[in-house]
Amino acid sequence: MASTETSTRLNKGTGREGDGDLAGLDALETAGGGSGTGRAGAREVLLRKVLPPLVSVVLVLAVWQILVWAKVTDSYKLPSPGAVWGELSESWTQGKLLGYIWTSVSRGLFGFLLALVIGTPLGLLVSRVRFVRAAIGPILSGLQSLPSVAWVPPAVLWLGLNSSMMYAVILLGAVPSIANGLVSGVDQVPPLYLRAGRTLGATGLRGTWHIVLPAALPGYLAGLKQGWAFSWRSLMAAEIIASSPDLGIGLGQLLENGRTNSSMSMVFFAIFLILIVGIAIDLLIFSPLERRVLRTRGLLVRS
Repeated sequence: MASTETSTRLNKGTGREGDGDLAGLDALETAGGGSGTGRAGAREVLLRKVLPPLVSVVLVLAVWQILVWAKVTDSYKLPSPGAVWGELSESWTQGKLLGYIWTSVSRGLFGFLLALVIGTPLGLLVSRVRFVRAAIGPILSGLQSLPSVAWVPPAVLWLGLNSSMMYAVILLGAVPSIANGLVSGVDQVPPLYLRAGRTLGATGLRGTWHIVLPAALPGYLAGLKQGWAFSWRSLMAAEIIASSPDLGIGLGQLLENGRTNSSMSMVFFAIFLILIVGIAIDLLIFSPLERRVLRTRGLLVRS
C-alpha cells in the first residue's frame, strides 16, 4: 500500500499522471526522449490544426455568398465567390497564376534575406554598444513606425522604376523591425547567463555567438516575423504605386490592374492571393521555427 502511494506521488511530481500537457523540466525530458508520446496522431492533427481553419474559411464564404444573395450592395462592388473563382481559373488556364505569385514571392524573400543580413549585425551593435544605441536606437524606432509606402516616391526618384527600387523599399521597412527585435531579445537575456559565459571564457564574439544569440532567440524570432510582415507590406505598396511593364506583373500590380479596369473580382482575387502567400510563409517557415525554439526551452511539448 505504501509503495503504491509513493509511486502515485512520484508520478504526480513528474507530471506523468493523466493525459495533460507537460511543462518545465518534464517537457524538456519529454522533448529530449525518443518515446514519441508527445506526437499527436493523425486524427488529432486533423481535428486541432486542419479542421478549424477549414471551418473558418467555409463560414466566411457562406456569409459572403449570403451578402451577395441579399444584394446589400451593387454586384460590381461586391462580386460573388464564384466570380473570384472564375478569375483564379482563368489565370490558371492561361498559365499566369504561378507567375503572379512567383514574381512577388521571389522579390519578397530576396529582400527579406538582405534585410536579415543587414539587420542582424545592426541589432547586435545597437544592443551591445551604449553610444551606438543612444545615437541610432531612436532612429530605428522611428523608422519602424514610419509607413513603408512613404518610401516609395523617393525610392522611385532615386533609383527609377526597377527591382532595385523594390528592394530599397523592402529594406527600409524590414531592417528596423529585425534590428529592434534582436535588441529586445538581448535586453531580456538574464545577466546570470552573461556572467556564466564570461566565467567559461565566452567573451567577445564567442560570447555573442554562444551566449547572447541563443538566449535572445525568442525575441529575435519575433523580430524576424515582424520583419517579414513589413517586407511583404512594403513590397505590395511598391508594386501598387510603381507599376511598369519592365517589372513584370506581381500581386501588387495585379491588384492595381483590377482597380484600373474597375474589376472588383480581380481586386478580390489579388487580395486573396496576397493573404494566402502571407499565411503560407508563416505556416511553412516561421511557425515551425517558433515551435522548435519553444520546445527546446521546455515550453511546448505537442507540435
